[in-house]
Amino acid sequence: MTAIPSWIDDRIDRNLNNTLSQKHVIETMVGADRPYFSIRQLHARIKPDVTRATVRNRLNELQEIDIVATETYPDSITLYYIDHPESAWPLSPEGKRALQTTTPLDRLSARGFLTFSDTVGIRTLVLAGLQLSLVLFGVGSVLTVFGADSSIVQSDMFLWDTAVELILVSVSLLLTERAVRWMRERFGPFNPLSST
Repeated sequence: MTAIPSWIDDRIDRNLNNTLSQKHVIETMVGADRPYFSIRQLHARIKPDVTRATVRNRLNELQEIDIVATETYPDSITLYYIDHPESAWPLSPEGKRALQTTTPLDRLSARGFLTFSDTVGIRTLVLAGLQLSLVLFGVGSVLTVFGADSSIVQSDMFLWDTAVELILVSVSLLLTERAVRWMRERFGPFNPLSST
C-alpha cells in the first residue's frame, strides 16, 4: 500500500459502508506510475466487482473536497488527477522539480539521438542550430556593413557560409526526425539499437 499524503488523509471520508472507499481510489492513484486517469483506466486498476458508475461517484466526491481535479478534452475524454496544492496539472511536486532541474538536452543520450527516439531533445538541438545560424548571419552582416574583417574570422562570407550550412543541417535533422516519427506511428516501433 502506498502512503497517502497527510493533506489528503485529513480530508477523505471514512465511510466503510461503500463498496469502494475514497481511500482506495486515492491509494490507487498515488501508487500508480502515471499522473492522470480516465474513468476506464482507473476502473481497470481498482477491482472488477465495482462498476464504473461507482468509480465516477467516488471521483466526483473527491473533486468536491478538492483532492481530485479534472481536465476535459474535445473527444469527450475527462482525465482525473490528484490536485496537488503546490503544482499545476498534471505535475506532482516531484515532477515539477524534475522539469525545473533538467532540460531536454540534459536528457538527450547518444542512443536517443541515433534512434531519433528523444524527439524533444532533437527538436531542442534543431532550435539551437537555427538560433546559432541567425547569430552567424547577424555577425556576418555587421562585418559586411562596416567593411571590417576580424583577425579570428577571415571573411564575413565565411560566417554566412557557415550559417547556411548550419540551417541545412538543422532542417535535415528536423525532417529526419519527423519522418522517423511518422514511420513509427504508421508501422509501429522499430529500434535498431535496442538495449537488450
